[in-house]
Amino acid sequence: MQKHPDGAQRPDDDLRRVRRTSSHAARINRRSIRAVRALQARFQGRAAISARSLSATLAAALRPFTTAERALPLAVAAIVAIASLLAVLPNTGQGAVGGTQGSGTSLRIAVGGGVGRIDPAEITDTAPPDLSGGLGSSDVSFQPITIPGDITTEAGTAVSTAEPAPLLEDGTLLTGYAPSTDVQDGSDLIKIYRVKSGDTLVGIAHQFGVSMMTLWWANKLKAKDELHIGQQLRVPSVNGLVVTVTATDALESLAAKYHVTEARIIELNQLDDPTLVVGQVLILPGAKGAAIPTPKPTPKPVAKPAPASKPRATSGSHSSGGGPVHYSGGTFQWPVVGGGNYISQYFHYGHYGLDIAAAYGSRVVAAAGGKVIFAGWKSNGGGWQVWISHGSGLYTTYNHMSGLTVGNGQSVGRGQQVGRVGATGNATGPHLHFEAWHGTIWSGGTRVNPLGYF
Repeated sequence: MQKHPDGAQRPDDDLRRVRRTSSHAARINRRSIRAVRALQARFQGRAAISARSLSATLAAALRPFTTAERALPLAVAAIVAIASLLAVLPNTGQGAVGGTQGSGTSLRIAVGGGVGRIDPAEITDTAPPDLSGGLGSSDVSFQPITIPGDITTEAGTAVSTAEPAPLLEDGTLLTGYAPSTDVQDGSDLIKIYRVKSGDTLVGIAHQFGVSMMTLWWANKLKAKDELHIGQQLRVPSVNGLVVTVTATDALESLAAKYHVTEARIIELNQLDDPTLVVGQVLILPGAKGAAIPTPKPTPKPVAKPAPASKPRATSGSHSSGGGPVHYSGGTFQWPVVGGGNYISQYFHYGHYGLDIAAAYGSRVVAAAGGKVIFAGWKSNGGGWQVWISHGSGLYTTYNHMSGLTVGNGQSVGRGQQVGRVGATGNATGPHLHFEAWHGTIWSGGTRVNPLGYF
């Protein structure tokens, strides 16, 4: 190596040193490449030998299964294995899919909406519509439901709204209470009475403090003598009509039809809502229905005369004569004078006469001319009573009177007063029990329907 006079190395010395280093690196690189190629050839040879050995081994192992009898079960097993693998792989189809996860956030319930209808034209990319519609918004259609703070369930446990209301799997919200579906009406104002032996419509009405016509209308009766033992009667708490609301009824129309104020109907039936419901039962206080139809009996022929005999009396006075020998004929006069009287019980088995209800003290007159054969009190249930003989074996009796105006042996004309209406003896209210007899009274005679003589 040459040096400069000042002792520094020359540039050509550095060049020679670089060349020697490069030549040495090239030799090392060539040796490495030859070594790598030798190793690769060695490994390739071994891999070829191993592959050939593995192929021969597999061929020898599978040779027993290459027959047709054994190949078919293997193929079926392979198909099943592939199908099972495909079944568990994730679905990567491109169809419409969706689902939900978890119960989400707390639920808000709004009556009548709370979110208005969105016009598609109003939707823009930069200003999405406001869907809040919550409390305090200007949308008046939003009406939140307020659930009570503590609700007692049927099991007696308290449900508090401090915790979110539970949801069922189908999304049903459990609030712990249900709206009431009961409809107020007048059903609780109606009692049920079972008819007993000896009951009359007038007596039942008097017992409950209502009019006989109220019972007539409430039970839609056709005749007063149709009562029978065990029959159930509806008895309203006040005088009036019982109606069942139909599809065409309204509170205003019912009040106008029956001349009752709406306020009285609402107050009596304790209605919370004036809107009526089909099938609702109402009592219309003071309302009136149709009057009892006037009977039109067919006159019967007069019975043949029977020998007169002296009646037996337990008290009072009686005549020694039997009255007229022959009945002069003609129809009877109605035995009670004054308006408002009516038949409260007809002639039927077990009740052999007419009960004519009337105001206490109304005038009682003779149905036909004849002779009084008894006037006084009897302990047979008729109280103060009068018997009259009309001839030809025909007799009439007038019972339960409050006073008598005739005496024993007195002759009376048709329509002459014999007493006044009362409730003496076995009676439940003021009325006249009127009987007609063929033959001597209580001594061989027979009671007949008096309507045959009107």
